[in-house]
Amino acid sequence: MRVLRDRACAGALCLLALAGAGGDRPAIGSVVGELRFTDIRWLPRTLRDFGERRAYVLVATSVDCPLVQRYLPRLSALEREYRAQQVQFVAVNVAPGDSVLEMATQAVEHDADFPFVKDFDGSVVAELGFERTPEVVVLDAQRRLRYRGRIDDQYRLGGVRPAATRNDLRAALDDVLAGREVASAETPVDGCAIGGAPAPAGTPNYAEHVDPILRSHCLECHRPGGAAPFALGTYAQALKLSDMIAEVVEQQRMPPWYASRKHGPFVNERGLSPAERDTVLAWAASGAAPGDLSALPPLPDPPPSRWEIAEPDLVLRSPIEAQIPADGYVPYQYVVLPHVFAEDTWVEGVQVLAENPRVLHHANLGWVRLGEDFNEVKNFITGEVPGGDAMALDPGTACLLPKGSALALEVHYVTTGKPERDRISVGLRFPRVPVQRRLRNHQVADLRFRIPPGAPAHPVTAERVFEQDAVGLGLFVHMHLRGKDMTFRAHYPDGRGETLLLVPSYSFDWQQSYRWAPGARRFPRGTRIECLAHFDNSAFNPYNPDPGATVRFGLQTDQEMMYGFVFYVHEHEQLGIAVDPRTGQ
Repeated sequence: MRVLRDRACAGALCLLALAGAGGDRPAIGSVVGELRFTDIRWLPRTLRDFGERRAYVLVATSVDCPLVQRYLPRLSALEREYRAQQVQFVAVNVAPGDSVLEMATQAVEHDADFPFVKDFDGSVVAELGFERTPEVVVLDAQRRLRYRGRIDDQYRLGGVRPAATRNDLRAALDDVLAGREVASAETPVDGCAIGGAPAPAGTPNYAEHVDPILRSHCLECHRPGGAAPFALGTYAQALKLSDMIAEVVEQQRMPPWYASRKHGPFVNERGLSPAERDTVLAWAASGAAPGDLSALPPLPDPPPSRWEIAEPDLVLRSPIEAQIPADGYVPYQYVVLPHVFAEDTWVEGVQVLAENPRVLHHANLGWVRLGEDFNEVKNFITGEVPGGDAMALDPGTACLLPKGSALALEVHYVTTGKPERDRISVGLRFPRVPVQRRLRNHQVADLRFRIPPGAPAHPVTAERVFEQDAVGLGLFVHMHLRGKDMTFRAHYPDGRGETLLLVPSYSFDWQQSYRWAPGARRFPRGTRIECLAHFDNSAFNPYNPDPGATVRFGLQTDQEMMYGFVFYVHEHEQLGIAVDPRTGQ
């Protein structure tokens, strides 16, 4: 099968790279191909995507190599120094066990502005002749290999000099930019050896080994009528897509999760364990054996109702039926639901429901006062993403919908290859017990930023302070197409600091929430929440509407937003509000 072939080739390519400085390594002066790799958004890219450059610097990296960690600040300084001379730096992760999420986390943690990409199949290692991390290669504008070796001679695995005596990468770059031959075109490299991907072990079968994994992690969306574009509930369905399943599992692209696993934990975290990943990959690589299909338990019955919040007390239906074309990009749609709350209304459950879940990629719900412009995040309540959970608050906790407000939706539809229709509904569940705590949120936001043209990682910061003792419920990130990453940090009154959440590769199309277990996060009065976001306004950002624009805050998708939401309740609040369960008032 293709998966087996690709993984075998990856191992062979890495072994080729490890063969040493003999005849198998690409020679200095040879022209390399376009180089294929995967970016932090899991998109396939090539060197051509950077456009024309006078030189390219590619450094082999891994997330664990200590020399990579030591040299990243120096590489960042060199990149900033040579950027104006049209030199493109690229960090190429070459470690088979490192995920895209881990690679992107490393870039954020080391404040590296230049692109980080992943060499999944070992082809970049083979084509450039990488042997160790952090070995560097310099290519000229014609993609001729002009230098391969160390960055400088300061750091070694066994020790460190007080200062470098040879700045080999700088010298090579200066020679290339000046049109000279590189004086020392190859230098020895100290670092971590690059290994090949291990061959899949064992011969698992579908019925005994793979089906339980798909049931636990995939069928929530990949079922008839589910949010995913295809079902994976049977052996025949999984066999047909076994190569694709293996690819997204190996890349850890599915199940979708966009937060660094260094921080948390979050109760809604998704992902396969290493053992589960290995099982799926070995099954696909060994022929996707069926096993004893007669021993499979029946598929679970579809839920009797699509309402996860129990039967709603009030259902508000969009007055407009959305018409989705067969192809192309569907502009975001904004819908105000036809109901005005005549009095303050409390809700403990809220769910956004699409009649046609295949076409709904995500929707954000908020409230708006009549006569005001709708801002999808200003009065944000909850959202709907594929595989996400409805908002169901603990008894005694409720969300307030103010008197005179209405509910409004920002809706993102996707095409399916044929014309489709959809109509959105929102279900509300009113409290059954007195309301003691009001759901609140801090919007840690900056509305005055200015992102320069071409900036690859423009920083924007904001902070909020808790005025009362609070219990955290969860976090949510909202940016637009140039959003790259966001970090939440808590600074406590006793001087401690803690990273709460790092989203290293933000996706506008997968706006997930990150929920803590009840009572797991407490924020004493005076705790300061700081959010640091970076925006990628470069041409390498594949979703950038206009790299030449100066970008400011705005509601339109081609403008930007910087919002970090912290959902919480006041720890000692006891409102004691009796609510009519028929009206929420």
